[in-house]
Amino acid sequence: MPLSDLACRNAKGKDKPYKLTDGFGMFLLVSTNGSRWWRLKYRFAGKEKQLSLGVYPEVSLVEARRLREDARKLIADGIDPGLMRKDEKAKQAAAYSNTFESVGRAWHKRNLGKWSKDHASRILTRLETDVFPLIGERPVAELKTRDLLVPLRKVEARGTLDSAGRIRQYITGIMRYAVQNDLIDANPAADMAGAIAVQKTKHRPALRLEQIPELLSRIEGYNGRPITTLALRFTLLTFVRSSELRFMRWDEIDFARAVWTIPADREEIEGVKFSHRGAKMREPHIVPLSHQAVEILETLRQLTGNFDLVFAGDHNRGKPMSENTVNAALRRLGYDTTTEVCGHGFRAMACSALLESGLWSSDAIERQMSHKERNGVRAAYTHRAEFIQQRQLMVAWWADWLDAVKHGYIPPHDFAPESSVNNNVVSLGKRKSA
Repeated sequence: MPLSDLACRNAKGKDKPYKLTDGFGMFLLVSTNGSRWWRLKYRFAGKEKQLSLGVYPEVSLVEARRLREDARKLIADGIDPGLMRKDEKAKQAAAYSNTFESVGRAWHKRNLGKWSKDHASRILTRLETDVFPLIGERPVAELKTRDLLVPLRKVEARGTLDSAGRIRQYITGIMRYAVQNDLIDANPAADMAGAIAVQKTKHRPALRLEQIPELLSRIEGYNGRPITTLALRFTLLTFVRSSELRFMRWDEIDFARAVWTIPADREEIEGVKFSHRGAKMREPHIVPLSHQAVEILETLRQLTGNFDLVFAGDHNRGKPMSENTVNAALRRLGYDTTTEVCGHGFRAMACSALLESGLWSSDAIERQMSHKERNGVRAAYTHRAEFIQQRQLMVAWWADWLDAVKHGYIPPHDFAPESSVNNNVVSLGKRKSA
């Protein structure tokens, strides 16, 4: 006879456990202490098995019968309900062990070979500071787009939009890694695009080309440290990045060929942050040197030639000059480095003049600027091209133009220097225009 709810309620513990049968293999097991457990006896693949359906009265008679019918349907479909439950428990346990933080750290470790040491450290610091405390303990399988937006909203509220954008990229990468490793089926981070404000690109301040004669005049009259004046002039002639200049070593210069090769990485200087940095693109960058740039290096050799660093510091020759040296000098010259011109702005000024001259190919200019080709197809064909001969002429033309405009501005497209390199430059320009 089927059980009644009254019979279940009145079932009391006895000296030995006993069963109250409901039918179709289901029974209520009453223990000696009076606790009551629903059980389902079934056969699968020729073996007798049991499945727990819960504890009475938390699981009522009606609910137990529903669970029994669900199990019977699975058996009819050739599915072992007991084995399926074990699989579900294993998946749930795995889901809770695969928290966002654990998956995030695995993603970070997986990508270490692609990043520089500094970049990898910054990424982990951002995650540990702004993301893990908020969603790090959550299983990735539970996270929705709205959950992933929580740390982004907090960073955005601080006004650090650039950091918010970078963190969005990291979160998207972590969740993509979870998809690729079969931890989740779809990436909810894909729907975060456009959810936060975008940082408006702020270009480094640079002078207009017609203002360069005034800059040169001020540098000529600068009464600061000689090495600072030389740093200003050398930066203007080579338009390299600050770290590339500050950490420049004498053994990187080939005076015979008038070439400076910036390595991908440098030997770290103890106690100097980022001193291991070389060329920004993490591959050696060749910088052809004009005779004006070589003359500056010859002067510098008398000051720091006995040390490793070209632009060695005043107080400790084993360490480089300050990262603020060039900008501080520009401020002493009367420029606002936030709105008028900064050391990095020299790059934009040189690039503008080279482009306006009409003499040089964009590939050669981009290579001289040490920019990375964004087009993947073109990069496959041009990434090894150095355009050395054209760039040698280019830096010579730029240095001669700077010398010429000391006496008055000359538009770059009108400048044809009367130097030994002139014929090569002009003929190159004619071939290009033809």
